[in-house]
Amino acid sequence: MVTFIASIVLLIVGYIVYGKVVERIFGINDQDSTPAYTNNDGLDYMPMSWWKASLIQLLNIAGTGPIFGTIMGALYGPVAFIWIVIGCIFAGAVHDYFSGMISLRHNGAQFPTLVGKYLGGKMKFITTIVSIILMVLVAAAFTAAPAQLLTEITPLNTTTWLVIIFAYLILAAVLPINKIIGRVYPVFGAILIFMAVSIGIGMFFFDHQIPNLTLSNLHPGDLPIWPLLMVTISCGAISGFHSTQSPILARTLKKESEGRKVFYGAMIGEGVSTGALQTALDAGGPAGIVNEISITTLGAFGGFIAILGIVVLPITTGDTALRSSRMMLAEVLTQLTKKDFNGKKNLALLTIPVAGATLYLTTIDYSFLWRYVGGSNQIVAAVMLWTATMYLVKNNKFHWICSIPALFMTAAVSTYFFYAPEGFNLDYGISLILGTVIWTAVLAWFVWQLIKHKRASNYGDSELKAG
Repeated sequence: MVTFIASIVLLIVGYIVYGKVVERIFGINDQDSTPAYTNNDGLDYMPMSWWKASLIQLLNIAGTGPIFGTIMGALYGPVAFIWIVIGCIFAGAVHDYFSGMISLRHNGAQFPTLVGKYLGGKMKFITTIVSIILMVLVAAAFTAAPAQLLTEITPLNTTTWLVIIFAYLILAAVLPINKIIGRVYPVFGAILIFMAVSIGIGMFFFDHQIPNLTLSNLHPGDLPIWPLLMVTISCGAISGFHSTQSPILARTLKKESEGRKVFYGAMIGEGVSTGALQTALDAGGPAGIVNEISITTLGAFGGFIAILGIVVLPITTGDTALRSSRMMLAEVLTQLTKKDFNGKKNLALLTIPVAGATLYLTTIDYSFLWRYVGGSNQIVAAVMLWTATMYLVKNNKFHWICSIPALFMTAAVSTYFFYAPEGFNLDYGISLILGTVIWTAVLAWFVWQLIKHKRASNYGDSELKAG
């Protein structure tokens, strides 16, 4: 219990203290108008209150991560607490903040566009493909999962539920953000918060012993912690998917100072939710404890809320995955054709391709989809951290808050894809060696970027003095 309480306290303190540090390094300016006002189009660019934006962001990034990620993460034991807390404060929340705020500074630009500006055109091309594939995979996985669950508890079959859920996803993806997302997401966000708080409070009133972190119980399983834990538990610590969602809300903020509440704060909120569920699972397994808290402690209403949350969370992530993929396609086509594909006139043209691919993938086994979501998700996270790093470098700001987690995630994903079954499925020792080689190459690239920037800055200073 001490571990659980300490984790929650650290996450809250992290938001108050480190979140403010990150905000100061970024350098907010509330005097400039935000894209919500300068680009208001009645569809994606619209001013919205910060508390609504925070709850929408929380729903966008949550998905099934706080539930299924912790179920799989329970295999690693209480050590998952360390990753959730440290990862969330120093990597995930930083990642989410910069993905939202850099987008805001560039007129609400989507993630691949930001990558192109700070990491180059080739990386932008690769990132665009990976990001859209990730969006389609996420939308498909987060349609199939609730459809299967609803089939088990209702008389309707899976196909019927797929049609119903998919129809909602398309509507939410194409209607103005204030029509569905802005109205119902705050309610769903409150449900997620209710689930996390209820589980957290409920654990004080049932009989299962909640383990504390000790050297003997850190990792009771057989799977290697490095790098599998960093990919298995992503949403509660750091997730690249979030960088595709933050620009959606970057187009709604009224002022820059709201960014810490919306982006950094929502990630901390997800870390708290994931930590509460992880504690419950470590105490007695996913079926026993969560069910006991939801029904025994809270009664039938608690059980209903728990089921509703498990259904709502993936659906409210699937629709924004489609929405962001539509936005990405709009930016790509605008840059290729030099014609404006943003706004309402091309909604059908942009939505049909990604919606069709998503619908097809819903017929594939959910667990198969999820395997590929995890790896591609964390590649995107590493790329976003490098984008934020280069943003800070080019603006002569303290880059270590992004470059250190970027190096960490680069090492994790490099090793993971050599070792994982969906990757090269190599021996663990060989995977560590090859992952180190990739990491060293990326480190060398980064050092060279720092050298080039310093030379350019010194040359500029010399020119200024000569003039």
